[in-house]
Amino acid sequence: QVQLVESGGGLVQAGGSLRLSCAASGRTFSSYVMGWFRQAPGKEREFVGAISGSGDNTYYADSVKGRFTCSRDNANNTVYLQMNSLKPEDTAVYYCTQSRDGYYYTAPINYEYWGQGTQVTVSS
Repeated sequence: QVQLVESGGGLVQAGGSLRLSCAASGRTFSSYVMGWFRQAPGKEREFVGAISGSGDNTYYADSVKGRFTCSRDNANNTVYLQMNSLKPEDTAVYYCTQSRDGYYYTAPINYEYWGQGTQVTVSS
């Protein structure tokens, strides 16, 4: 059974930075794409970014491109989301997730395991 545990959320002013971490356990970490999604109140869960198993390739939603960076440490089964130049519209619960295979997807249905989520609040 895969477990994903996020940490690092919090309250930050607009223009600030946060780094989210997600520790994974349960199956060969480096074999799977890891993704980040977010969900704001009253909105659907949306794709934020993803990183390939090797860490060589990353993918981002247009809304965060140039501000957010995904990275991973396969030796420690951890994935990160560095968030810079945060905006109030980035406020949401952020979820770490593991793809069902080694491919990258933007639809939540293609991700098999999910963390519990961590709240990010950006004040104006």
